[in-house]
Amino acid sequence: MSQSPFQKFTVKKKNSVVKEEIRQQKKKTRAEKNAYFDNLKEEKYQKMLAKRALKSGQVPKSATAASPVAAAKKGAAKIADQKTTDHAMPLNKFLAHCGVASRREAVEIITGGQVKVNKQVITEPGYKVQPTDEVIFNGKKLFVTKNLVYILLNKPKDYITTTDDPQGRKTVLQLIQKATDERVYPIGRLDRNTSGVLLLTNDGDLTQKLSHPSYEIKKIYEVKLDKNLTKAHFDEILDGLTLEDGKVYVDSLAFADSKDKSIIGIEIHSGRNRIVRRIFESLGYDVKGLDRVMYAGLTKKNVERSKWRYLSEKEIRLLKYMNESKKGKKADPEMIPQKPKDKAAAPKEKRMTSREIAEAIGEAIVPEAPKNPATDRPVRVKAAPKARKFKTHSEKKKYNADKKNDKK
Repeated sequence: MSQSPFQKFTVKKKNSVVKEEIRQQKKKTRAEKNAYFDNLKEEKYQKMLAKRALKSGQVPKSATAASPVAAAKKGAAKIADQKTTDHAMPLNKFLAHCGVASRREAVEIITGGQVKVNKQVITEPGYKVQPTDEVIFNGKKLFVTKNLVYILLNKPKDYITTTDDPQGRKTVLQLIQKATDERVYPIGRLDRNTSGVLLLTNDGDLTQKLSHPSYEIKKIYEVKLDKNLTKAHFDEILDGLTLEDGKVYVDSLAFADSKDKSIIGIEIHSGRNRIVRRIFESLGYDVKGLDRVMYAGLTKKNVERSKWRYLSEKEIRLLKYMNESKKGKKADPEMIPQKPKDKAAAPKEKRMTSREIAEAIGEAIVPEAPKNPATDRPVRVKAAPKARKFKTHSEKKKYNADKKNDKK
């Protein structure tokens, strides 16, 4: 039985949880090892300073003096921090860097008058915040986040995709309490009854990118319907449906199981609210289950339901540079060569012959070869055979012998 193109995203990997624990343990061990050797280098440097001081009779330097290696690391970290803090930035971007909310959500917070800069309420999202300014939100002073965190969560049902719920319902942040002390927020939304891949981070720039429609971030969902999907509705979804908020197109559609026509795999890049559910509900189907199995190229293969993992450095780089070509401006239509609609109106240009090219560039013209009247092609003229100097091999042998004797 041939495997569905969507089945690879839903099949659980064997021993995936064990592999993820081993990966995290290796990462922790590597960090401890680096810290151990850094301490050894620091102790060696301090001993060297004390030894030099005894020989020269000088007072030894303070024990707190850092070695060149430690000073270099500290300086690099300080420069990295200054890159994010020592320049003016828009107020909505500042809130995103502080981990308060995404840039879009920050705009609503600012326009609602919830943010004060230097004890004055600012309602303009583009207001430039200086490094020395004091920004207050909900009575707390904000600082730019220095440690960026990227988490992939396999969201279960009955959890709200929000940072806080006034009704006291369970939120996705309760599932990642042990992951980080930083304030993170989800990228996009999953309904309460929708499960699957959900990214959480305090990187406002990445959140802005993945949430913006121009980047066309693709998602794959596994949909379970109350009845089999008919061939007519299958083709109708592929051709595009008209919903109350406009036309919607899917990138791909397939049956996850060749025997069960009620389980569908759908790939889509639209980020409209409840778009997948509304597609099937508009055709008279009831969605019994909805699971996001892929988001922006990331899957939940290595993560059990309600569990999470950190993104690798490679995954973070891929997300940050994903679909960068789509960010540019569209080309001017007048600069794009248009194909003629009527083929008869635009006859195909005839290629120049070698004789015509020679005449055009002023080269010497070679007389044309005679043509075959039947095919109107040049007749291939065979070259005349070269005259043989010797008729037989014995004549050639005798000639070479005489030539050799003459030299003597």
